Amino acid sequence: MFEVGVIEEAGVAEVALDPIRARLLALLVEPHSATSLAAIIGLPRQKVNYHLKILQAHGLVKLIEERRRGNVTERVLRAVAASFVISPSALSALQPDPARSPDRLSVRWLLAIAARLVTEVGALLGGAARVGRSATTFALDGSVRFASATDRAAFTRELTATITALASRYHDEHTPGGRDHRVIIAIHPSLRSDTAPQIDAGGNDTKES
Repeated sequence: MFEVGVIEEAGVAEVALDPIRARLLALLVEPHSATSLAAIIGLPRQKVNYHLKILQAHGLVKLIEERRRGNVTERVLRAVAASFVISPSALSALQPDPARSPDRLSVRWLLAIAARLVTEVGALLGGAARVGRSATTFALDGSVRFASATDRAAFTRELTATITALASRYHDEHTPGGRDHRVIIAIHPSLRSDTAPQIDAGGNDTKES
């Protein structure tokens, strides 16, 4: 089982978003039969089995084993991933394009970059799985608390200069067999559950956490 599965087709996304099937997928992190699932969610076994067949037909669950119980063969299934992400490619005609609004300080541009990241990494994950290999990636996730918007702006300038210099040091356009890698650096205010973000007159979030 994969830790995260990426849904790249609109039809599969529609199947996964059905409330009953979404609940079944969550339960199928562990192997279950239609009978055991029916007892958990309080639906008839026949109805649960109907939804399981649809999930299996769209590649979201797989058969683990078949058990013979009297005159009935019990099918045990499990989800192909512990969790799922729907790639923007599932809505290919509507997915955001960073080139349409290349403003590095725009929230919408950041969302477009994030959507492209999910699309591209999802495609890498699927391709690697098909050939039985892993995709090599790297990510950093942390937080920094700024005392003021001035400090935040200074941090952004210094970060840009540092990353630009580092990339220039290692970038090689001419070596045979080299492969391009996308580098994404993003900064956004952390969400707080107790208060809503405060927006200043310039459209910038003024509450950090």
